[in-house]
Amino acid sequence: MDQHKLRSHVFDKTGIKIDVDDPIFALVALNEAVLAETVERQLALLDAATQALAAQARAAGGLPALPAPAMHQPAPQAPAPSPSPAGPAGFTPREWRLLGAAAIVSVACALLVLGGAALLYKL
Repeated sequence: MDQHKLRSHVFDKTGIKIDVDDPIFALVALNEAVLAETVERQLALLDAATQALAAQARAAGGLPALPAPAMHQPAPQAPAPSPSPAGPAGFTPREWRLLGAAAIVSVACALLVLGGAALLYKL
């Protein structure tokens, strides 16, 4: 995350100057961490589902058998657990709490920015 690039982008879009030490960057880092973890988990689930589907297709005769590997390939990892009925996107309760906290922080930051802008326009 390039804070100077983000700072310039915010200024270009809104005309609001923010400092690189602004707490808003903590929110950006939190969002990046939550997104990275969720993407990794979803990719693992997608990979496991793809392998299971390929195995079913091979068993049904729809795909040829796997050729003998010419080079050593690492053993496939154990399939990831199936998504829990925690929500429509399969988020865990921890992810829901993190998303809720991020939403609260983003709303608080937006209100703070709007309040500061209102004070500046009054002066």
